[in-house]
Amino acid sequence: MKQLTHYNTNFKKQKHTITVVCDSVSNAPNIGSLFRIADAFGIEEIIFCGTNVSLGKRIKKTSRSTEKYISHCIEENIESQIDALKSKNYYLIALEITEQSQPLTEFKLNSNKPIALILGDENFGISETVLNQVDSIVHINMYGNNSSMNVVQATSIALYEITKQLNS
Repeated sequence: MKQLTHYNTNFKKQKHTITVVCDSVSNAPNIGSLFRIADAFGIEEIIFCGTNVSLGKRIKKTSRSTEKYISHCIEENIESQIDALKSKNYYLIALEITEQSQPLTEFKLNSNKPIALILGDENFGISETVLNQVDSIVHINMYGNNSSMNVVQATSIALYEITKQLNS
């Protein structure tokens, strides 16, 4: 059995009306990996919010040039981005563990609106101000001792579930 490469897979290319919004995600390998996973899932755009975001050459090793294909921007203030997305009728989903969050496995996307998946700071998560403005808060059940996972791995799992629902 021959392994397929980038050039001979038969995956159907498609774009999903999903914008990933990153609240102060600043680690270069994470940023590069977010580009790569956004490309893999056909995401429309990534909005990086914060004052410490750098899209320099340190992201290129993990992005594998996907920053060339994914629309993206850096904005200083996440609250203004949340307001802008709400005014464009986006369905806002926060990926965070809270007292009111629901497991991603139980989340049912009942909206035809474009989606904004909001990710939090690698150390502090999503601010309460932002959490109070979203339509849904979802989390990934954790079965070990740790109560969190890397932002890129969590994003991958969430995008898999959301795009699976959009494609069914």
